[in-house]
Amino acid sequence: MASDDRSGRRSVLNWLLGFWGTGVFGAVLYPVARYLAPPDLPEAATLSVSAGSARTLPPNSGRVVPFGPRPAIVIRTGAGELRAFSATCTHLDCTVQYRPDLQHIWCACHNGHYDLNGRNVAGPPPRPLDEVYDVNVKDDEIVITRRS
Repeated sequence: MASDDRSGRRSVLNWLLGFWGTGVFGAVLYPVARYLAPPDLPEAATLSVSAGSARTLPPNSGRVVPFGPRPAIVIRTGAGELRAFSATCTHLDCTVQYRPDLQHIWCACHNGHYDLNGRNVAGPPPRPLDEVYDVNVKDDEIVITRRS
């Protein structure tokens, strides 16, 4: 009987030790997991942003500016018209740029091409640029605004 009594005690102690070890492991793992997985907070929607001075953007040129979580591109066409689009390529989310020599928007990652209306015209991009923004000039400051 003594050996049954010892094995019974031993199994209870093993169970308690396993329960305690699981608690300690969970107490250490939970804060680490919370640190590595940031909370899912909605981002504040940026409605408009300053894109700099209109004087410093000559005809047939472009400028990439931050617009909330993604960049925007502001272009002054050869005729002097200002246009703004999302500057994220629809192929693999690379940042696009304006090519004055080609007079269109170009993605350097995989040679994607967009016209001055944001439509994809060559290369791998599957669709046009995601957003077209309104552009206003107020006291020489270019202001781009998200369309509602």
